[in-house]
Amino acid sequence: MPLLARAYIKAGLLHFAAALVLGVLVAAQPQFQLSPALRPVYLHLLIVGWITQLIIGVAYWMFPKRSKDQPRGSIRLGWIVFALLNLGLILRAVGEPLHALQPGSFSGALLAVSAVLQVTAGWLFIANTWGRVKER
Repeated sequence: MPLLARAYIKAGLLHFAAALVLGVLVAAQPQFQLSPALRPVYLHLLIVGWITQLIIGVAYWMFPKRSKDQPRGSIRLGWIVFALLNLGLILRAVGEPLHALQPGSFSGALLAVSAVLQVTAGWLFIANTWGRVKER
């Protein structure tokens, strides 16, 4: 399994573990005042952090080869996608509770930057993978 695929899958597993912990806190809502602020983080870590990264990692590893020169597309672009996606997730995990507790321009800007990073990562992943989806 290529290093980049392993990185996506392991990062996904870490996000899944974090989502499980937050899920328990969200489920125990009456006991914790922070839990309403953590629900969006929980869902984002579960869907983007776990499911999306697992899919990207497996797709990077298992999709048909693009060419002999670049069998998996651009490795550099793959790492850029990895960095943008995970930085966006971290900013979201920080910004979402901050925005729920103290709405303001800083927390709103943090959420906007996280969204731009994640959308950019998604488009770059599509661009890097598109050529691998082909008939044999």
